Amino acid sequence: MKAGDQLPPLEIPITRTLVVAGAIASRDYQDVHHDAELARQKGSPDIFMNILTTNGLVGRYITDHFGPRAVLRKVAIRLGAPNYPGDSMVLTGTVEDVTDEVGGEGGGDTVTVRVVGANAIGRHVTGTVTVTVPRAEPGEPRRPR
Repeated sequence: MKAGDQLPPLEIPITRTLVVAGAIASRDYQDVHHDAELARQKGSPDIFMNILTTNGLVGRYITDHFGPRAVLRKVAIRLGAPNYPGDSMVLTGTVEDVTDEVGGEGGGDTVTVRVVGANAIGRHVTGTVTVTVPRAEPGEPRRPR
């Protein structure tokens, strides 16, 4: 892996269940994340995804690519266009930097990935994720695939 490498895109359907479940799981009880009528009264056309759900989906995107032993070191994201039910978000990533942080046997690389998540309205999320990717164990396939 090297700077400029592209991660495969991941399309995530934005369902009402995903929006509400993500808010509940992150203990975000703001009405705009679960009550469509109150969201409309506040100027939104519908409920919308919260930042903690987005953060979790970005983390999933990275660890799905680099494998279960990958360790997220830093996630820095900004939200843009809301994610509303009935739409989908496509996450894409570009490797910005690869550093051999941990030398020797059992070490690994630290990788910085620029992530963008877009929906029909525009960019929902942009940011960078720094992840440590351990070297493969004997007999284990090297990540990423």
